[in-house]
Amino acid sequence: MNQTTPAAASQASRTVREPELRASQSQSPIIQVTNLQKSYTTARGELTLFRDLSLQVEPGEMVAIVGQSGAGKSTLLHILGALDTPSAGTVYCASTNVAQLSPRQAAAFRNREIGYVWQFHYLLPEFTALENVAMPLLARGTNRREALAAAANWLKEVGLDDRSDHRPGELSGGEQQRVALARALVNTPRLLLADEPTGDLDEITAGRVFDLIERLHADHGLTSILVTHNLDLAARCTRALRLESGRLNALAATP
Repeated sequence: MNQTTPAAASQASRTVREPELRASQSQSPIIQVTNLQKSYTTARGELTLFRDLSLQVEPGEMVAIVGQSGAGKSTLLHILGALDTPSAGTVYCASTNVAQLSPRQAAAFRNREIGYVWQFHYLLPEFTALENVAMPLLARGTNRREALAAAANWLKEVGLDDRSDHRPGELSGGEQQRVALARALVNTPRLLLADEPTGDLDEITAGRVFDLIERLHADHGLTSILVTHNLDLAARCTRALRLESGRLNALAATP
């Protein structure tokens, strides 16, 4: 008979308490972007993605960002998640000026505050689902037993506790993305950044994965920003923004 270790119980208790703790935090914007500019030097000259782009996101919001390919949606998520730096402007994310972080500070910030889900799952093929979910905790220095116990709790959250010993190649596309979601949230981040999280899935599986994202967002007090080409899914978010000509504008509602 399996018993819950004190460390696992502590992690589970912290996970359950997280929405309550976040509700008591200051309600100032969790993301504040002002006059953001991002340019690249190319063989054909300077390419400017963002021109004085501004964005404010309140705690608990689920915000969709849509736009044409090449508009800079992924680059914007990378900047918010401290994976890239702006050319100018200020970017405060989770009370941190991410543009001023050193590479080491940025890595620690991502591990602590950001859960990232990509279009492709990027699971490590030689490790089991359980081990993949535990990776962010192990990277933080959590002992292996506690990390695996927390990972098991998150696999149960996404309905895959019976698949914990399977490697990514033994899972369906939808199951792989659910494991990726569990991995993104195992550190109980404040922010979930999702870059086309359903883009590689068929319509039915995509709907189920989005249902799961909505539930996890609500149950764990997350603030979520999702890039998507699916306008139906975007319409289910708190609000939807279109990235066009280097700026964000509210997406007009469809009749």
